[in-house]
Amino acid sequence: MNKSRKWLFRAGALLLLILVALLMLWIGRGHTVYFDNKTIEHQGVEYKPPYKVVVRVNGEQVAKLNARERGMATWIGQNFKMELEVTWEKKGEAVVRSFTQKLPYNMDGIVLNLPALLNDFPEEVYLSEFVPVATEAEEVEEEIITSEFELSDL
Repeated sequence: MNKSRKWLFRAGALLLLILVALLMLWIGRGHTVYFDNKTIEHQGVEYKPPYKVVVRVNGEQVAKLNARERGMATWIGQNFKMELEVTWEKKGEAVVRSFTQKLPYNMDGIVLNLPALLNDFPEEVYLSEFVPVATEAEEVEEEIITSEFELSDL
């Protein structure tokens, strides 16, 4: 094979890899977004969660949360858009609000506290990273059963 042709194929393969990388960067990475409908305290004031929140992403219902519940959705890209149908009290009327959130690149799991978001708090109050709590597995004592046969019995 000709040397110049070999280098041409290598350059073409490298260019293809760079194009794929740029495409993936443009599309964005995947995120898991969690929705917390839980009480939050901000500047010494406690904010109660709404009675019920229905979360829609891309027009599809992804979570129906009562107070003190958590839901989740997956999203590809950095500009997350959702619609919240909020019922503040039992048998109350639902109010619909739309939100667009720029998702950080450096977080895998993102938690949005809905009461803080609905009260228009700053991003550092309503957005945090999901950190799973590792629980220590309990050691279970195993009972060892041995056979009591002796070779002399054979």
